Amino acid sequence: MRLPARLYQQFDADPGLPVPAESYGGWQSHAIDLSPAHTALVVMHAWDPNQPGQFPGWDRVVEYRPRARRILADVFPPLLAAVRRSPLPVFHVVGGGRDYFRHLPGHRRAVALAGPEPVPTPVSPDPAFDRLQALRRAHSFPGLRNAAEVAAGFAQLDFAPTARPVGDEGIAENAHQLAALCRAHGVNHLVYIGFAINWCLLMSPGGMVDMARQGCLCSTIAEAVTAVENRETAAEELEKQQALWRVALEFGFVFTGADFIHALPAGTPTSPLP
Repeated sequence: MRLPARLYQQFDADPGLPVPAESYGGWQSHAIDLSPAHTALVVMHAWDPNQPGQFPGWDRVVEYRPRARRILADVFPPLLAAVRRSPLPVFHVVGGGRDYFRHLPGHRRAVALAGPEPVPTPVSPDPAFDRLQALRRAHSFPGLRNAAEVAAGFAQLDFAPTARPVGDEGIAENAHQLAALCRAHGVNHLVYIGFAINWCLLMSPGGMVDMARQGCLCSTIAEAVTAVENRETAAEELEKQQALWRVALEFGFVFTGADFIHALPAGTPTSPLP
């Protein structure tokens, strides 16, 4: 499976320049060979974004939801259809605090493969901690006027229709379960799509930080992700560009959807595991 991949050349800084990093090579394209037997597509937090205006408070604080709607409608269907016709398995990473997946065979399989997971013991909060968290909720995210509608949206969380698991595709809610799926399928390279590339796909349970620690390469497809943006970055989607740079530098590669689909080998899809 040969295709172009983007990396970022983070060398050589020139100490003689006013800005030494401006001599870095920057974005580079390389033709690479992936092993289909050891590569999987990971669909992470591809939740149903609901209809515009259904939860106005959620739309006010998660500004990327319109972009997610477009990606789910335009990018996911051909990409997932192509991968499902190939030997690559599709895994799903779920979360959000609502049980919309535990009844599905792919999650029951992941739990059985992973076995019990150690339960961490969190540190204890105190009144000062609680006050600081309340201040953050009121003045940083999501704001008091939006909290109820965000909670209402999460209360009915579900897969987006175009991202719903098919058959017994593996469904993991954390790195422990996703690593078990990787071992069962012989996978060591995960190609992530979903939302958001600079937040959940990096830092949430089962994201790139977790799976790099499990020994996996973690890549992404640029058109199949978007990022959490802020007032200063949203117009040019600068946070997405920064996140793609981070993926290319720290975790794996950045692909285009067209290149990835074109490179997919034809063949029998991965057989379900017992």
